[in-house]
Amino acid sequence: MSTTNLETPVKADAVGTNRWYLSAAPIIRALIHLCVPMAAAMIVGAVYNLVNAGFIGSLHDTALLAAITLGAPILGLVMAVGGVFGVGGGALISRLLGAAERDPARADEIKHVSSFAVWGSVIAGAVFGGAGLLLLDPLVSLLGADAAAAPATSAYIGVMLAFVPVLAASFCLEQIVRAEGAARQVMVGLIASTIANVVFDVLFILVLHWGVAGAALAMGLSNLGVVAYFAWWLHRHSEHVSLAPRWFTLAPDVIKPVFGVGVGELLQSSFLIVTSLVLNNLAVAYGDNALAAMGIAVRIAQIPEFLVMGVTIGVLPLLAYSYGKGDRDRLTSALRVSAITVGGIVLVFSTTVFLFREQVFTAFSADHSVLAIGVTILTAQLVAMVVNGFTGLITSLLQATGRSVAAIVMSVSQGVLFIPIVLLGNVWFGLAGIIWALTVTEVIVFLVGVLLWLTSRRAIDQGLAEGSPERAEEVLEHAEA
Repeated sequence: MSTTNLETPVKADAVGTNRWYLSAAPIIRALIHLCVPMAAAMIVGAVYNLVNAGFIGSLHDTALLAAITLGAPILGLVMAVGGVFGVGGGALISRLLGAAERDPARADEIKHVSSFAVWGSVIAGAVFGGAGLLLLDPLVSLLGADAAAAPATSAYIGVMLAFVPVLAASFCLEQIVRAEGAARQVMVGLIASTIANVVFDVLFILVLHWGVAGAALAMGLSNLGVVAYFAWWLHRHSEHVSLAPRWFTLAPDVIKPVFGVGVGELLQSSFLIVTSLVLNNLAVAYGDNALAAMGIAVRIAQIPEFLVMGVTIGVLPLLAYSYGKGDRDRLTSALRVSAITVGGIVLVFSTTVFLFREQVFTAFSADHSVLAIGVTILTAQLVAMVVNGFTGLITSLLQATGRSVAAIVMSVSQGVLFIPIVLLGNVWFGLAGIIWALTVTEVIVFLVGVLLWLTSRRAIDQGLAEGSPERAEEVLEHAEA
């Protein structure tokens, strides 16, 4: 049995408790602490998306709904900008927190990483938002807005672009707080932001009648509140993280590992946007029923997908901390229990939804033509979800251990493979080829992930050996000699 579970907490306060979950808590307790709040926050966010669409829909103007749909790719890119710095910086911070247990001097590096990540996201967001505002009209045309939807789309995207530095910093700070093991605080911040967003929606959309510009303003202001909350929490409770500009650095030992992991997030988000556009354009040719069925199937599959993502994303700080500390037993245990949890969630939900797929789908649509297509789409998505969860777990392991090239390959492989597969599927099998293209892609990406994991095991083992306490003592004795 690993001795890590017998270690005492680092401190008795909130920071020490969060660190204890990363360092010494029983694996199951650690996973509950890290993953359940993550999944809850994602589910609340999904519910908000439905409520927000309802507010706009209550205005009975299809141009406004179209503006939100057309603006979704821009929002995805904004989150990707924050992800470059947040995901990469968060993974590195967790590794350094683990390394600081055996070498306290490593803790000072965390200040440089956190300052670079936050201010880098703000600067990149300002550049992205400024460029978007300067090129607003061509951007709206590029997104496909027709003459009727163009004014609303310009208003929505214009306000959103003005808040890009805030949105990017919000996502970045979320990852940094999570890197400290403070998953509960992340959940509190995100749920509070969602509630504030709904309140602002009521004020700006229903009371002041600002339409989609009001929706974008509500999103921006609620994320500004998230930035303030996370910054306050880190200032009051974090032992090592600093957001002070004086710690900002462009040192290669900070930039390289942050971008090594973060760029993969950017590429993955970019490919997801491209694949969504390709999929929608192909599905349009098969009529509104196909599009409606896809939309319903996605919503049905969201809950189990969010639960799985809660595990695969939530466990990343634990994996990174254990790797930085050189704790092989804890890293292995975290992976094993996470894999069992992912498998259990997928098995229970997939089996249940598959057995009652017609009844579940009927709750959303009574149209028999939509039902016939939707059941097939839902079946394909459930099959894809079986391997997708394990793919996400492999990606988190590669990111946590700093395998930047392998992580980038995992991040982009789905987009690279999906486009030719869905195009060929459409040519050879029609609508069925489009429906099953994602399933085929997910299976291939999973096999790619297994291959990358096997080829990275030696490097991961070497990193664990170099980070182990025994190895640290050997290095110290050699230096003294």
